[in-house]
Amino acid sequence: MNSSASAPAKTPGWRQWLTTDAPASRRQARLSAWYRSWLAFRSNPMAMFGLVILLLLVSTALLAPVLAPHDPFAQNLSTRLSAPGANGYLLGSDTLGRDILSRLIYGSRITLYIVSLVALMAPIVGLFVGTAAGYLGGWVDIVLMRITDIFLAFPRLVLALAFVSALGAGIENAVLAIVLTAWPPYARIARAETLTIRNADFIHAIRLQGAGALRVITRHIWPLCISSLVIRVTLDMAGIILTAAGLGFLGLGAQPPSPEWGAMISAGRKFILDHWWVATMPGLAIFIVSLAFNLLGDGLRDVLDPKKSAR
Repeated sequence: MNSSASAPAKTPGWRQWLTTDAPASRRQARLSAWYRSWLAFRSNPMAMFGLVILLLLVSTALLAPVLAPHDPFAQNLSTRLSAPGANGYLLGSDTLGRDILSRLIYGSRITLYIVSLVALMAPIVGLFVGTAAGYLGGWVDIVLMRITDIFLAFPRLVLALAFVSALGAGIENAVLAIVLTAWPPYARIARAETLTIRNADFIHAIRLQGAGALRVITRHIWPLCISSLVIRVTLDMAGIILTAAGLGFLGLGAQPPSPEWGAMISAGRKFILDHWWVATMPGLAIFIVSLAFNLLGDGLRDVLDPKKSAR
């Protein structure tokens, strides 16, 4: 009798099950977590309102040549300071007869350019400083945090004005100045997260396996700090926009004839009583975009904050 024929079929071992089913289950768990987060975010009407406004802003910036009814740089002194709806200007014209609506549409590109660069660079600087201070500790922590305290001691706009005055006026220098003033809060958050994570059991296990400080920070601490930094970035967008508008208002940001919203308010401040639309329209644009970023940040905080999601 053939013993092999009567033997029961050999079931797959646990190692084979791990190599075949576990990755798929982990991917499914991640997808379901993302879907649950999206459902939680979608249930917040104010956060969805902020998201819709920002999507409209991005679409407006991308389609500016199509959406703008006039050339934003074209001057027509015969129709200067036209009221909204007069002479074919939906939102009126400025002191040089330029269409305010077209300049607002093209100005959204400058706003997104500044916000995108600052939102990309400032958290990276803060992440480097905060994780290095929190993980290494000792004199490194003391020196880096005292430098952070010095930056936090000054109002952001005042410090940005000092940096722009030293670097020179211009949109690139304005972005650099805002980055140099925006990184300290991110460093504080990253340091607090690192101090909590570095004494965890899995970090001790990784060290016992021979992992160095650089690998522990980059592979295991940075990913756990991302969610807190993302929340801070979205909540900080309004401050970034206002700082950029303040620099433009003082003539230290984007230079004429660039249609920067802060510079447009500065140009129309002399006519605020008689020709209110020149300064009011860009002011409303700044207000709406800042409000949208705040609403989006509140929604992301509710979704990504583990303390709130655990309730």
